Amino acid sequence: MKRFTMWWTRLDARTLTISIAMIFAAGSASGQNYPTKPIRIVTSAPGGSADIVARLIAQGLSASLGQQVVVDNRSGVIAAEVVAKAPPDGYTLLVTGNLLWTVALLQKVSYDPVADFLPISLTHMTPMALVVHPSLPVKAVKELIALAKARPGQLDYAAGAPGSTNHLSGELFKAMAGINIVGINYKGGGPALNAVIGGEVPLMFISAVSVMPYVKSGRLKALAVTSAQPSALLPGLPTIATSGLPGYQYEIVLGLLAPAKTPAAIINRLNAEIGQSLNRPDAKEKFFNFGLETVASSPEVFAAVIKADMAKIGKVITHQSIR
Repeated sequence: MKRFTMWWTRLDARTLTISIAMIFAAGSASGQNYPTKPIRIVTSAPGGSADIVARLIAQGLSASLGQQVVVDNRSGVIAAEVVAKAPPDGYTLLVTGNLLWTVALLQKVSYDPVADFLPISLTHMTPMALVVHPSLPVKAVKELIALAKARPGQLDYAAGAPGSTNHLSGELFKAMAGINIVGINYKGGGPALNAVIGGEVPLMFISAVSVMPYVKSGRLKALAVTSAQPSALLPGLPTIATSGLPGYQYEIVLGLLAPAKTPAAIINRLNAEIGQSLNRPDAKEKFFNFGLETVASSPEVFAAVIKADMAKIGKVITHQSIR
């Protein structure tokens, strides 16, 4: 009996040692040996900001990780649905932005923007510009708010589809300023911009890269940027917050996410690689030329940005009855 007990004790200790070794080996494989096959980045339709970011990130990750990284374009919310259902192994990732959570606030979707994803890193936070047609007799945000209060319901602003960034930035401005301006929704940002350039609608909120040529040519007037700080994309422009509406902030957010339950070692590895890639001067310059301000972050910071934006925009959607 004593010999059996000693044998069992030795076997049990050996089994425990092997089990611990296997656990550590699995952890190592999750982080140190990752990746061992191609990675897929799912994003929105070709040509948009998310697609541009996904392709430039794919190039950087392919070089640093030594594996092919391919971009898979999907329309609408399908990109998010694909990644939410993908195995949490680090081989299917998502590049997206405000669309991920604003759509979930506006309509029923098959994913939870918080519970079904793990943020890896912010990649960009880019301001929009508040622009007006030259015929509108205002030169500053304070003057625009005063004019809107003097003419309640008589000023329109152009926007894309309900829930788009230029729509929600306008609704946030409207709610915070306590004014009654009317959102006119077009099929996209392009048609909305054309309406303002043509004088059909007097103002809109739009991305810097889209509007700067028209501002430089004098076909539009830019009053301010929507970010908390002035932007190098729109040099010389004040923020809305410092020029008439304290506390106002709305930015186009883009970042990289993975399916929920992806191992922390993989998330941390990708975060480190993305940070190094985004912070290279040549990468920053490429993104800047596309009208994107680069911001690498920790997963925790990205998660906090998502939750804060959901809370802020959720209030606007409820208050303004946007659906």
